[in-house]
Amino acid sequence: MAETKKKVDAVIVGMGWTGAIMAKELTDAGLHVLVLERGADRDTQPDFAYPRVVDELEGSVHRRFLQSLAQETVTVRHSVNDTAVPYRQMGSFKPGAGVGGAGSHWSGAHFRALPEDFNLRSSVEQRYGKKFIPDDMTIEDFPVTYEELEPHFDHFEKVCGTSGKAGVINGKVVEGGNPFEGSRSGEFPLPANPDYLGSEWFYKAAKEMGYHPYPIPAANASRPYVNPYNCQMGPCNFCGFCSDYGCLNYSKASPNACIMPVLRQRGHFELRTHAQVLKVNLDDSKTKATGVTYMDAQGREIEQPADLVVLCAFMLYNVHLMLVSGIGTPYDPISNTGTIGRNYSYQNLNRVNLFFDQSVQANAFIGIGAGGALFDDLNGKQLDNAAAGFVGGGVIWARQPGSGPVRGIATPPGTPGWGSNWKKAIKESFRHSFYYEVQGACMSYRDSYLSLDPTYKDAFGRPLLRMTFDWHDNEVRASQFLVSKAVEMSKVLNPKAMSSDAKKPGGHYNVTQYQSTHVCGGAIMGTNPKTSALNRYLQSWDVPNVFVPGANAFPQNNGYNPTGMVGALTYWAAKAIREQYLKNPGPLVQA
Repeated sequence: MAETKKKVDAVIVGMGWTGAIMAKELTDAGLHVLVLERGADRDTQPDFAYPRVVDELEGSVHRRFLQSLAQETVTVRHSVNDTAVPYRQMGSFKPGAGVGGAGSHWSGAHFRALPEDFNLRSSVEQRYGKKFIPDDMTIEDFPVTYEELEPHFDHFEKVCGTSGKAGVINGKVVEGGNPFEGSRSGEFPLPANPDYLGSEWFYKAAKEMGYHPYPIPAANASRPYVNPYNCQMGPCNFCGFCSDYGCLNYSKASPNACIMPVLRQRGHFELRTHAQVLKVNLDDSKTKATGVTYMDAQGREIEQPADLVVLCAFMLYNVHLMLVSGIGTPYDPISNTGTIGRNYSYQNLNRVNLFFDQSVQANAFIGIGAGGALFDDLNGKQLDNAAAGFVGGGVIWARQPGSGPVRGIATPPGTPGWGSNWKKAIKESFRHSFYYEVQGACMSYRDSYLSLDPTYKDAFGRPLLRMTFDWHDNEVRASQFLVSKAVEMSKVLNPKAMSSDAKKPGGHYNVTQYQSTHVCGGAIMGTNPKTSALNRYLQSWDVPNVFVPGANAFPQNNGYNPTGMVGALTYWAAKAIREQYLKNPGPLVQA
């Protein structure tokens, strides 16, 4: 028999970026907010304290800051005709757990989507005709515009103390930034971070090719900073432990450093950790949530009533909760009906490694999560997709988040995998090499989706979430095109050797190899309740007192990292809840 707790105004599932933003905004509105986090409580002290946090074995092998796959994971298959198997070791993507979620161990790359990313389908159809889009490609326009989100992009950058250089302010192009970006209302909160050698050379090579490089927008503070919530950040010291690790120096933006200090002081904010939410409870009509059921650290089943339910888990588990709770209709790729699980997409990531002689001191062991440079000449409307032969675009960038022996050291082509020649190559390569990455958009398709697995269950007796995904010809062509451009540019630097990993026709998605944590879709926002799970305010079409912010809302993924967009959309949804929903609870958009 479940124990029933006292009702709260709002219950939030998950304490990552979206959960922290929602909790701050809803407590600002005077609501009693309860956050349920499946992992442990974490803060800079003591969890990210030096020297323990800079431990490659603990962070990159034992995965201290990631979720336990023994308790909860997904199953993966390439097509609807395959049998899915469980994701048992952290490989392709890295869901977080604990207070801060993936916002604790991210790198800090903090982008705004391009204005044309918001109307991708309309833009492609207008430029190239409807037949240019493959029949099985299910891309959609976002139901919001860049202009509507701009104030929220701006605010989230200020919360994070993002370092960068604006390229367009109030419609005017500014020297040194991205000339192709959407217009900003102001400059970044902090100036761009210093360059490392690979980034300095990236500027040289990119400019020689006629591209327009600019600093990566980085939520890694380049100066001391106090954000709008009066949270203090310190300048990054290039320790090389961003990706996979919490920040020891209050330099990398995270929910822990940038929002939690405010929330922890509020009497109408409550945080319960080691609280695994099992389902959202619905009334008999299945159109209203009455709260959630969760399991506490002692294994007791708890029913938590609430007027408002906000799902802020890692995006895969937002979709999972909707499916196991019966919120909306599960997507069926055969009949092309249903919405929950639809339009799953990923990120198209590849790398070019450059090796030099020992006169070039690249020092790969130092690093800053998002420091470096990139260009957008092959992204958005800058790219002629008809000539390139695919839908979407991408960026080529120079980034050095730090490296080390446990995380892996790249060696030139032809190097054996062990023995004295391998050791020699390691010695000659480690301090004298760097890499450039190609990060491309990933379109959504009718046969790429999320569903409940019919065979495997998690530790709590629920069906696991099943991922059906593989690379399509469009993404293979994009990978080959963008990598060829990166290789062509890199030749300007005359490296001793070079390697690249463009996708090959017929190659399959490899879930065992890390690529990107930028998983997207599955509960997308849109204008049509028959093809989208959420309306333009991230409110469930089917259960109006449930909101679901996160990358799950993306109809497809663009060429950028999603966190900046996720944060802006969450502030957008929170504003709608505060200014519209709380005054008149119910659907904010009529179906």
